[in-house]
Amino acid sequence: MGFFGFLLLGLIAGAIAKLLIPGRQRGGLIITLLLGVLGALLGGWLGGLFFGGGLEEFFSWRTWLLAIGGSVLVLLVYGLITGRRSHV
Repeated sequence: MGFFGFLLLGLIAGAIAKLLIPGRQRGGLIITLLLGVLGALLGGWLGGLFFGGGLEEFFSWRTWLLAIGGSVLVLLVYGLITGRRSHV
């Protein structure tokens, strides 16, 4: 998969992860892109580690499930980090 395909995958996976997690998450389009790309990287790494295959083809179900799953994990961690700040 090429660089722009990976960015598109990350953006869409980040947006889907935001829809899957209940409540309101912080961040706009740039944060969604960054979290999605980080999530896709994490999902691909975990997929390679546990299932013997990571992110290979753009139109593969496994690629999308790993990217969305990784994005959900990254978004949950991001929410825990940013949710603890007090607003005075």
